[in-house]
Amino acid sequence: MKRYPRDMYGYGNTPPKAQWPNNAKIALQFVINFEEGGENNILHGDSASEAFLSEIVGAAAWPDQRHANMESIYEYGSRVGFWRLYDLFKGLPITVYGVASALARSPNHVHAMKSANWEIASHGLKWIDYKDFDEKDEEADMREAIRLHTEVTGSPPKGWYTGRSSINTINLAAKTGIFSYIADSYADDLPYWEEFSDKDQLIVPYTLDANDMRFATPQGFNSGTQFLEYLKDSFTTLYQEGSNGSPKMMSIGLHCRLIGRPGRFEAIKKFLEFVNDHDSVWIATREQIANHWEKNHPHIRFERPSNMDREKFVSLYGGIFEHSPWVADNAFELELSHSHDTAVGLHNALCRAFRSASKDQKLNVLKAHPDLAGKLAQAKRLTAESTSEQASAGIDSLTDYEREQFTQLNLEYVQKHGFPFIIAVRDHNKASILNAFKKRIKNNSDTEFSEACKQVERIAEFRLMDILP
Repeated sequence: MKRYPRDMYGYGNTPPKAQWPNNAKIALQFVINFEEGGENNILHGDSASEAFLSEIVGAAAWPDQRHANMESIYEYGSRVGFWRLYDLFKGLPITVYGVASALARSPNHVHAMKSANWEIASHGLKWIDYKDFDEKDEEADMREAIRLHTEVTGSPPKGWYTGRSSINTINLAAKTGIFSYIADSYADDLPYWEEFSDKDQLIVPYTLDANDMRFATPQGFNSGTQFLEYLKDSFTTLYQEGSNGSPKMMSIGLHCRLIGRPGRFEAIKKFLEFVNDHDSVWIATREQIANHWEKNHPHIRFERPSNMDREKFVSLYGGIFEHSPWVADNAFELELSHSHDTAVGLHNALCRAFRSASKDQKLNVLKAHPDLAGKLAQAKRLTAESTSEQASAGIDSLTDYEREQFTQLNLEYVQKHGFPFIIAVRDHNKASILNAFKKRIKNNSDTEFSEACKQVERIAEFRLMDILP
């Protein structure tokens, strides 16, 4: 059984109405990353110095050595940058991503965060890369981060963000069962739910684009003005979407050692002034956003086709193509994913199985369909789906003259083409069906075979729309 674990569909073109408080058009959220004192350093038990997100172009890790320049850049973040940001934001609801070991080394900063009523989420035990970590070692660090965070701040974190994460990070965080949200995703402009066994975990996506980290990356921002304009453009797009009835969320990532520099700090000040010129903006912590989403958009589980075993899958979808369970059986073998848990997605998988079949197999599917208003319908021996479909176009209530027309056309069509006339009746009414019947009966059999197959697929689509999102 091939299954693709990624969700490439998400909310699709119909995202939920966020219903932000006071009908806000956008939920705006600022994150201050507090990493200083938690970065790679042999003083912290690491094998080398830090090499990530600093002013040093092309920085490399120094094995078994302290890096004086790198250390002083991080120290600037805690000594100066943090307080600059604190003075600007202390009256606003802010989320701090606090590295537990950095918080432990900075009690004055923790006091300031708590005095400002900021949310302090966990940013892991240390600001290091977990991509090559053994899962058990990462889990142990996560447990220690939660313990240390609770010890230092006085309460356990409600949010989690590793940042330099592994493929196991979100699953490990969800397994703890303590987080209102996990932020190690950049997949959406709205919160969304993921299922981990019997745990429904809320994901509140973060950002790497509206993030001052791009001051320290190739092709990033080289001036505060660029950062300011990018933030304004991002806000404008999301604000307009909110004005059009589809409110979203905007996250902004800040680092004390980066945006805290004087030449960049003006950008975030000016952005706040820009935001203040707009009404209906909800500035919130990530925990507040998570709480709102859980209350207003609780997760609703449903039986996902991509999670079913073969027997259940064929049992439920084997009749979508009339009396042809082999179509569902073959579709089960495809690389299904969350994208196939919708009517449109599963329809595509079933159609792929049907389209790749031999002509004889397809012909058998066509022959499995009943005549319109034929003997089976009169004897009430149609499938429930066919009965409902024919009734939707009024074919179950024909006049004697109409029934004669259908009977004659059915006979002529089958004699000419070798299979019954097939049309997705839910696209039509009696009159348009008769018109199509009279027109298509004149086609050659190859043309009709192709058209009949298209109509079979359309019928399948309608049937799936009745039972799946």
